[in-house]
Amino acid sequence: MTFRIVVGIAILLSVVAAVALVSRPPEPALAVRHFEFTYEVRLPELPASGHAVRLWLPFPQSDEHQQISVLSIESPVPFEEHSEREYGNKYLYVQAQQADLRESLAVRMRFRVTRQEHQVALNQGGGTVLATTKPPQALARFLQPDRLVPLDDLIVALSRQETQGRRTPLEKARAVYDYVISTLRYDKSGEGWGRGDALFACRARRGNCTDFHALLIGMMRAAGIPARFEIGFPLPPAKAEGEIPGYHCWAQFYVEPYGWIPVDASEAWKQPEKRDYFFGAHDEHRVLFTLGRDVRLNPTPAGEPLNYFIYPYAEVDGKPFEQVETRFTFRDLPTPAPPARQ
Repeated sequence: MTFRIVVGIAILLSVVAAVALVSRPPEPALAVRHFEFTYEVRLPELPASGHAVRLWLPFPQSDEHQQISVLSIESPVPFEEHSEREYGNKYLYVQAQQADLRESLAVRMRFRVTRQEHQVALNQGGGTVLATTKPPQALARFLQPDRLVPLDDLIVALSRQETQGRRTPLEKARAVYDYVISTLRYDKSGEGWGRGDALFACRARRGNCTDFHALLIGMMRAAGIPARFEIGFPLPPAKAEGEIPGYHCWAQFYVEPYGWIPVDASEAWKQPEKRDYFFGAHDEHRVLFTLGRDVRLNPTPAGEPLNYFIYPYAEVDGKPFEQVETRFTFRDLPTPAPPARQ
């Protein structure tokens, strides 16, 4: 082979590689939101007969989709930081004698959040992964039932019915997602909603985000797809600051080769034009606090494991104390300037 031929082949390969790079669709830029979040708790009018006061408060932690910084905590009494074993959730634990409190117990947490959109490109590969794929051992918990997400005959039969004929886990997951959105309606009237009761959602066919994702998670687990519950707070996209009235929850499910795939069925119901988007994405207008259901705290509360952990839990003399006031606020922060080049 002559030198001229070798050079020609090298040039040809370089051209082919350059064309491939040019023709490859660029990865979409992920949206980012920077904001400050304040979580306030107050226990007013503690009973005169009470003595020991205990309070557990969740707080967020950094992960690959959000960074938490400048955490400040104001409390009239000392507090401890704890982590529960099953899901790794972080929380504050406050214990005090009522004699040490003037009138009430008030705690305020303030922190900064950089929240990045979480999006998985489901149209790139993975189409040949069969339903027999076994998940890693670490995912076993997310195939098991929760107290209000049982894998009973009703959930199993419904899951089989809606995933019949689907070959891959991703196809089955999409079938479950489409069923939940098409069958349930976002409706917080009456009673029964908001507990994340999969059987209630299945029968009543209504509820809030907790109920939507309880049914979705139950049906996915029944189909052999690991699925997990996440809860935090939503931020209004069109407002730069204000008060947040309550929580929002969503889910993720696990399929090879993608790993954990984000999904938000209740937001897809509210925004039908984004139905395809929320199967494989979480937008940046949220902050994650905790993961999982039936959360077991330590020191152990007198009551049962928490159904989910987003609001504070309090006890006075070993009994649940429900007169807890909360206030959640946010304000957007300027986008940080990029670091200067050296």
